[in-house]
Formats: sequence, C-alpha cells, structure tokens
Amino acid sequence: MTSDDKARTGPDPAGFGPAVAHHAWRLSGRIVAGVGQLLLWILTGIGTLLRPLAARLGARLNGGASRAPGGPGAPGAPGAPAGATAPLPRWINAWREVAGSWYFAPLTGLALTIAALAELAPQVDSPLSLAGGFAVAATLPLVWRRENLRPVAAVVLSAVAASLLTGQILLITTGFAALYTLYALGRQLPRQSTGVLALGSVATVAVVYLATGTLDDVPWPATVVAVLAAIGLGDARRVVESAGRTEAAAAERTNETLTRLTAVQREQAVMRERARIARELHDVVAHSVSMIAVQAETAPYTMDDLSPEARAGYTEIAKTAREALVEMRRLLSVLRADAKPEPDAANSPQPRLDRLPDLIEQHRGAGGRVDLAVHGDARGLSTTVELSAYRIVQEALTNARRHAPGAGVHVDLMFLADRLAVRVRDDGASAPTQVLNRDAVNPRTAVLDPAGPTSVDGRTGPPPPESGGGHGLVGMRERATMLGGRFSAGPAAEGGFLVEAELPLTREGNSTRGHGSQAPGDHP
Repeated sequence: MTSDDKARTGPDPAGFGPAVAHHAWRLSGRIVAGVGQLLLWILTGIGTLLRPLAARLGARLNGGASRAPGGPGAPGAPGAPAGATAPLPRWINAWREVAGSWYFAPLTGLALTIAALAELAPQVDSPLSLAGGFAVAATLPLVWRRENLRPVAAVVLSAVAASLLTGQILLITTGFAALYTLYALGRQLPRQSTGVLALGSVATVAVVYLATGTLDDVPWPATVVAVLAAIGLGDARRVVESAGRTEAAAAERTNETLTRLTAVQREQAVMRERARIARELHDVVAHSVSMIAVQAETAPYTMDDLSPEARAGYTEIAKTAREALVEMRRLLSVLRADAKPEPDAANSPQPRLDRLPDLIEQHRGAGGRVDLAVHGDARGLSTTVELSAYRIVQEALTNARRHAPGAGVHVDLMFLADRLAVRVRDDGASAPTQVLNRDAVNPRTAVLDPAGPTSVDGRTGPPPPESGGGHGLVGMRERATMLGGRFSAGPAAEGGFLVEAELPLTREGNSTRGHGSQAPGDHP
C-alpha cells in the first residue's frame, strides 16, 4: 500500500486503540500530579500559618533544647534551675528507658490479654469458650515477641484469622494485636519478604469478606488500608533504622580515618622538625669532628719524640674522625630526601646567643615591642645549647607578632649553674586577632595540633618566612627535649602567653627523656 492509499483510507484502526490508551494514561498522570501539587500548596500554606504556633509549642515542650546554646533559660545558662529538664525530652527519655527494658514486652502482652478478656466479658457467658480461647491465643503470645517474633506472629495471626473465619466477633484488642504483629514483622523482615506478607494479608482479608460476614460492619477498603499501613510503617521504620546504623558506621569510619590522619600528620610534623634540627646541628658537629681529624693528622708533624704507638694512635683517631664525617654526610643526605633545605642554609653560620640582640632589633623593626633581660653569669655555652635557645626565642617572637600584634614581649635568659632557662612572655594582643582553634591543645600536656603549631590560646598556622621554616611549638619542644630539657607553653597567669624552656648544660639521660611527659609548670 502506497502513502497515497494510506492518506485516503485514514489512520490504521488497529493502532488507534493503543494510542488513545497511551494518551489517556498520560492525561490521568497529569491530572493526579496536578491534584497532588494543589494539595502540596494547600499543606504548605497551612504549615506557614501554623509555624509560629508550632515554634511556641516546641519551645514550651522542649524548654532550653529549642533555644540557642548558652541563651537565657538554656540548660547550664546563668539563672537556669539546676537539674532542670524540658518536659518533652524528659518524657521521651523516660519512655525510651521503659520501652528498652526486659519487662516491657511481658507487661504489655499481659495487659493486652487482660484487656481482650475484659472486652469479651459482656458478650459471652464465660471466658472459657471458643471466643475466649481465640482472644487469649491472639494476645498472650505477644509476651514473648522480642525473643521469638516469627513463631509468635504465626500464632497470633492464625488465631485472629481463625476467629474471623469461624464467625467470632472482631475485638478491638485482637485487631490491634494483629496490626501490631504485622508492624513488627514489617520492621524485621527484608523487603521481599515484606511484600509477600502484604500479599498474603490482603488475600486473607479478601477470603474473610467473601466467606463470612464477620467484617460486614467495617468497609473492606479501610481494612485493606489498615493492614497495608501497618506493614508499610514497619518497613519504613526498618529502613530508617538501617540508614541510621549505616550513617553511624560511616561516621565511625570517618572518625577513625581522621584519627589516623591526625596521628600521621603529627608524626610528619615532628619528623620534619627533627630533620631541620639535625641539618642545623650537622654544621656544628661536622666542624668539631673536622678539627679533631685535622689536629690528629698534624700532631705527628708538630710534636717531637712521639713513640710509634702514639703515632699509630693519632693516625687511628684521624681515620675514625674522617669516617664519622662521611657517615654524617650520608645521614644528612637521608634527612634532606624528605625535607626541602632552607635557602642559603649551607652558606650561613648557625646563630648563637651573641646574635640575639640582632633578633631583638629585627622584632622591633617589624613594629613589635620587646625587652631583653639577662640574669646570672653570662658565659659561652656549647653551640647546640645556644642554637636551641636562639631558635626558641625566635619562634616565640614570631608567634607573638602573628597572634598578639602590638603586645609587649619580655625575654629573660637565666644562666644557672647547670642549665640555661629561657622565658618569653607577651602581654596579650592589643589589636584584633583571629582565634583559629581553641581546642587543639591540651593545656597540661602541650599536645600539639598537627595542622600547625597550636597553643591553648588558639595560636596556630605555619611560621612566616622570618621564623626560619620551623614548626612553632613543635620545634621548640623538640629542641628542648633533644637536649634532655623541659618545655612548656600556655596562657600566663598574669595574662598573655608564656613560653618556658630549660636547657641542661650537661646532657643527662637518653634522648627520649621528657618526650610526651612534659607539662607546663613542671620545674624543679
């Protein structure tokens, strides 16, 4: 058939019916969507009108729970009665406690059985009858519903169905027992089994309506809706609880991951600072070992009448010193593999305390106020002690410039018989400063946030360029503990922030003494 023939004969009658049905289906869907949208608009308008009333009712029921934390009347706020609990949370907590107890199921099951017998009493001469047996069989097994839900559900639902099929009157209590059992099964069974349960329940209702007249007073749509609603509510509760458990497990995994990441970051920060300290000390130790090697090599040429044994001893000393230098260079190459060296670090000498006045002037030139006081008998100390003291003061001044701009800083050096004490205290910020994190440090253990050097007053962040690339409190603590000394950092009693370090002049104990056990104020 050609296209002209199709145009003359019109559309094919065989395809006309499905097309009309398809358009009718789409039109019905649009009508339903329009009605649903209209209902949504109506409900939204009603919710908007009732929102102020709902807010006031929620505030009355929840008490301080619906108010801003710390606001007037909130729990724990000034003026709030001690031990005060809002009515709704108090009722909810009491109900949860009772519902979660072991005796809740036995008590409610027995109460429902007694209620069923009381409801049946006016309708029968004696509870020892067929109707009484069905009433007890439909309610009493609920006492054991928590331990054996499926066997209990089989007995309850079978008893209710048998009572209806034998022409017994449907009691309110037995009907509630059947609906509650369907709800409990929907809450426990998987989705596929829940669908089978719903089909079986609807089929049973249909058989009861067709075979008996027991439920003639109840419209069948209402019965079907009640059965499906009970099963659907149980299934929805199961989905919500499953989602809650999934979210809780995901949150726990996230917390574990963050904890491990925090530990790794803390370890990396400590290792970077130790590598930096090792690179600084390399120059000091290498110079000393080089002097030993040079003096041992030149001793046989500058000293007369040396015995062969002495010459061999000097040669061995020079050889050992050279080997130590080689091993130190290898160690330094390993440290440099994971940490970028500082600019011009190899060309500039490591600072000592004689350069401390220059550091003070640099701080003043940046707009800071600082004074330096030296107590005791000032004398030359070992290079490692002076370098550590210089770096501690440098980092403390850098933190003061960043977190307490404009504050006065007091630097005290105390030369004691067996140690050098360093104390740096600022008066607190005299200009607005942003507090980034107040909970990153434990004020008793000075455990630092790996995201950056952090103190109990919220001081955090990477050091600026003038700090020499250190890691703030992490670096200061490592320098002190490396020498077997003590370090503390925290708010000063008189205000501001206080950094204290004690560096022994003679190292006692091993290199791990004091790690992780230092508390502020732990001084002899």
